Amino acid sequence: MKTSSPLLFLFLSVVALSGCSMFGHSGVEIAPYEILEKEDALELRHYERLVLVTTAMPSGMNEQSDSFYKLFDYISGKNESTKKIPMTAPVFLDQADEATEFMSFVLPESFSIETAPLPQDPAVKLEEIVHYTVAAITFSGSLNQEAINTHRIILEEWIARKGFKKRGAAKAAGYNPPFTIPALRRNEVLIPIIKP
Repeated sequence: MKTSSPLLFLFLSVVALSGCSMFGHSGVEIAPYEILEKEDALELRHYERLVLVTTAMPSGMNEQSDSFYKLFDYISGKNESTKKIPMTAPVFLDQADEATEFMSFVLPESFSIETAPLPQDPAVKLEEIVHYTVAAITFSGSLNQEAINTHRIILEEWIARKGFKKRGAAKAAGYNPPFTIPALRRNEVLIPIIKP
């Protein structure tokens, strides 16, 4: 995911327009979850339900920008209801084999898979994830591939130590606009798990 930072810059610039601070507060709705266990920056976390709007994210910079704008167009009204949908956080970047394959926006909690307007663009898909339990690690600074890899290793070691089993690919998540002071940025790596 070496080229994900410019893409996150685009996303987080939009978050910035929604009203935020260089001191870390984004001013947008954050996907709700329950903390089941916490150990410093590591958490066992449960999302009851996430409704995502997702598109594939090719490796080229221009193609990645296109992917971002497909999702942004959807929440801006390019959907069957021509409904504008508020920006939320985080943006998720699905990873497999240390490469980003998909980018997702989380729809506000008030939407379900039944009430979310259908995309007009066939490359944009709606999906619902229910009963999603993840191990998560939170970190500040830049959300680049090196940072993601470093924190993924720490998270995988914690998962092994706790006796959890991985059940899917990792996601990276970004919450803040690009002008947020790096030390106050919130970034995450999440790995879905099954508890023993």
